[in-house]
Amino acid sequence: MTLTQLRYIVAIADAGLNITLAADNVHATQSGISKQLKQLEGELGFQVFTRRGKSLDAITPAGSQVLERARTILHEARNIRALAANLREEAQGELSVATTHTQARFVLPEAIARLKQHYPELGVHIRPQGEGRIISLFESGEVDLVIVSTSGQAPEGGIAVPLFRWYRRAVVPQGHPLAKLGRPLRIQDLAEYPLVSYESSLQSESSLRRAFTAASLTPRIACTSADADLIKTYVLAGLGVGILAEMAITPADARELVALDIDGLLPVCTSWMVLRRDHVLRSYVAQLARLVAPQIDEAELRRVVAGHAEPNWPAPPLWSELQQRGVRRTTSRAA
Repeated sequence: MTLTQLRYIVAIADAGLNITLAADNVHATQSGISKQLKQLEGELGFQVFTRRGKSLDAITPAGSQVLERARTILHEARNIRALAANLREEAQGELSVATTHTQARFVLPEAIARLKQHYPELGVHIRPQGEGRIISLFESGEVDLVIVSTSGQAPEGGIAVPLFRWYRRAVVPQGHPLAKLGRPLRIQDLAEYPLVSYESSLQSESSLRRAFTAASLTPRIACTSADADLIKTYVLAGLGVGILAEMAITPADARELVALDIDGLLPVCTSWMVLRRDHVLRSYVAQLARLVAPQIDEAELRRVVAGHAEPNWPAPPLWSELQQRGVRRTTSRAA
C-alpha cells in the first residue's frame, strides 16, 4: 500500500467516481489510476468501489471506511511535509489562494509583493472567484486558503481568522445629484436610483437587501458584477449608483467619481482568512496573515491551526485604520 494509491482513491471519490476527471485532478493517466486501484483492492482483499460494466458505480461500505482513514493519512502526510519544510526554513513551495476580485485587486498586491521579498522562490496563485464559489474551492482542497468577507457570522468550513473590517461606499459620477445633497445620505436617497453592485446583492439574504427591507424599501439592482472595477465602469456609463467596498476606491477615481459615505446605512463587513483545521501551518502562510492583518500573533495562529488552542483573536481593525498605519510607516521611513 502506498500514499499514491490512497491519493488516487480519494481523488476518485472526490471526482464523483469519474476516473477520467480524477486523473486530470491529480495529473495522472486514467490507466495509471485504474492499475493502482486494482493493486490496492488486491492487497485489501475487497473492493473499494462497486462496478457497473467498465464504470465505477458506488463506494462499498468497506471502501467508505478505507477512504475515511486514507484522508486522515494523507492529511498527516501533508503535515509532516509542512513541518519538515518549516524546520528546514525552506523558502520554496506553492500557495494557492481563492478570494474575491476586490481582495485580489485592492488588498493583496502589496502583501503578496512583500511576501515574495521574503520567499522569492514561492509560487503564489491567486484565484479570483465569485463569493459562492470560494468556500467550495477550499472544501474540495483545490486551494490552500481563502480570503472572504461577511457582514455577519464567520464563514464555516475551517478556522476563520478575522483580518479587518470595512464599510461600503456609494459612488456616483461627478455632478450627480446625490453628490450635491450637502447632507448625509439616507437609504431613501439610494432607493430613488438604480444600483450597480456586487453579485451577492441579488441574494435575498444579502445585507444590502436586508437594509432596504428594514426601511420598507426595495433596491432596484440595474447591474451586478464580481469585479469592483467593472462596477465603477458601469457607474460612469450611467447605469446607476455604485455600491462597493471602500478598499476598491482609489485616489485616481476622484477624477471622474465621487465616493459617498454610507457607513450608517449598511452594516460593517469583516474580511476573514479561512485556514484548514489541525494543520501544520507553513511559515509563508503565517507571514501572509500578518502582512494583511498586523494585529495577528503568529505563534497564537500556529497553535490554533494545529489544534492546540482555542481561537481568541484580537478585534480586527477598520481598513481605514490599517491604511493610516501604513501611511505613518511610510512617512517615518522617509523621514
